[in-house]
Amino acid sequence: MSGLDWGVLIFTLVVIVSYGMYKSRGAQNIQGYLLASQSSPWYSVCLSVMATQASAITFLAAPGLAFSSGMSFVQFYFGLPLAMIVLCITFVPIFHRLKVYTAYEYLEQRFDLNTRALTAFLFLIQRGLSTGITIYAPSIILSTILDINTAYTTLCIGGIVVAYTVYGGSKAVSYTQMLQMSIIFLGLFAAGIMVVHLLPADIGFGRAISIAGKMGRTNAIDLKFDWNNQYNVWSGLIGGFFLQLSYFGTDQSQVGRYLTGASVSQSRLGLLMNGLVKIPMQFLILLIGVLVFTFYQYNRPPVFFNSFELNKLEKSSYQPQLGVLKAEYEKTFQAKQLAVNKLSKALESDNQHVIDQQRTVLQQADEHTKAVRKQVTDLMLKNDKGADINDNNYVFLSFVTRYLPKGLIGLLIAIIFLASMGSTASALNSLASTSVIDIYKRLINKEAGDEKYLAASRWSTVLWGAVCIAMALYASKIGNLLEAVNILGSYIYGTILGVFLVAFYIRHVNGKAVFYAAVITEVIVCICGWQKVVAYLWLNLIGCLLVVLIAMLLQLVFKNPKKTFSQI
Repeated sequence: MSGLDWGVLIFTLVVIVSYGMYKSRGAQNIQGYLLASQSSPWYSVCLSVMATQASAITFLAAPGLAFSSGMSFVQFYFGLPLAMIVLCITFVPIFHRLKVYTAYEYLEQRFDLNTRALTAFLFLIQRGLSTGITIYAPSIILSTILDINTAYTTLCIGGIVVAYTVYGGSKAVSYTQMLQMSIIFLGLFAAGIMVVHLLPADIGFGRAISIAGKMGRTNAIDLKFDWNNQYNVWSGLIGGFFLQLSYFGTDQSQVGRYLTGASVSQSRLGLLMNGLVKIPMQFLILLIGVLVFTFYQYNRPPVFFNSFELNKLEKSSYQPQLGVLKAEYEKTFQAKQLAVNKLSKALESDNQHVIDQQRTVLQQADEHTKAVRKQVTDLMLKNDKGADINDNNYVFLSFVTRYLPKGLIGLLIAIIFLASMGSTASALNSLASTSVIDIYKRLINKEAGDEKYLAASRWSTVLWGAVCIAMALYASKIGNLLEAVNILGSYIYGTILGVFLVAFYIRHVNGKAVFYAAVITEVIVCICGWQKVVAYLWLNLIGCLLVVLIAMLLQLVFKNPKKTFSQI
């Protein structure tokens, strides 16, 4: 990067962190530290919720996902608006009325301590692992720019985020996220314009989309029902609905964000706006990935997008074999470029015969390119068995650093850093609040003062920061980061959501029945996920329904007196 880009990057990060720490000064009690004194307006709630979900993974992995497989991932969010409506009607008023710090406090009031502890434990596992992945994402950037191992950049970035989260708590998170999302929207808009601008003069936005479409990259809607298809309208509307409902309704990283709302109406409005804005935002991010795909039909992409791993191979004894593969890759690209030009002219004249012919040629060249890349990654593994051979997460970063103008590169990289810092800080804050409120305060030290709990919250943030950084050091082995986070969540979210639905709507079921139902369901879901019985989004529906059905059956078996919760 140029000096200007480094200046933009450092200035943006320093301003955001300093602003958040300044605005969060004076958090002297646990309510201020964990819930920002419940004083946030609706727009702050909305931006905080969006920033928590839109981590660096979104801005690194989503364009790479669209580049490699198209826009079908946008269907993942189709259930989000419906989930927001259900949350606003049920979850939000209940949580506000009970004045809870975490979602799991309510479960002890409704059921028992065992159920509360189980759901809190499941959340801590899922969120702790996922947060490690979000810390790893921006470390990819520094690793690529500085050409050093991601282990060092992971430790650096993780330490920065932990430091300002420990200092400011929930207020630091909320205030920094407001500025983060504003800069993110600006940067994404600029990136989209620049990709189109860098295309050949005779290739406008419409033609770029048409070319990508002929190569299977504009598959945003798939109406075909298929249990094994990860992304279609039905998996998004049904499976995605249950995943989003569980994520926003039972995951403390999100519940903690809208519990900071000044009132029920402020929390509701923030969530509804998130439901309206999120799908267009995700569509734009994926569309940028599709435009980058078209750009690379006219400009030769690197044989491997992870420059750190490619440089290691360049310096190894396998360099001669790599040189041969690069020459073959260049030859394949030239053939592809001729086919793309012919396809563009055929699209202009609407010659369907030539369009079909050139599309076939392009698809064959694409397969040949993939075969060459596979040989390159095989060489990488021969040179280093621990090499990261999945470069999907580096596609957009490689494009940004190689082709965008000075200054904008620094801004876009700052955006990815900010997204990671926002989502990671929210997650650490939620992990701390769950650990202190649901574990420490409830089971270990019940009678301590507010100052003691505040100190415990800070130390808990430090501890979870260390755990998440440790997880981040192993994140390079899990493939596309965006999918990895959602797959991991699908193993757990359905079970937790099922517990809450029983709590809200099936009043005759008691704690013992729902506790064992949750344990049994989690085992079944993990087996189904491990064996890949269905696409991962359906695990959320399966988990939720199994908890409800098994709990009702077990309640018939257990002869304990029925327990109701008439106060709800």
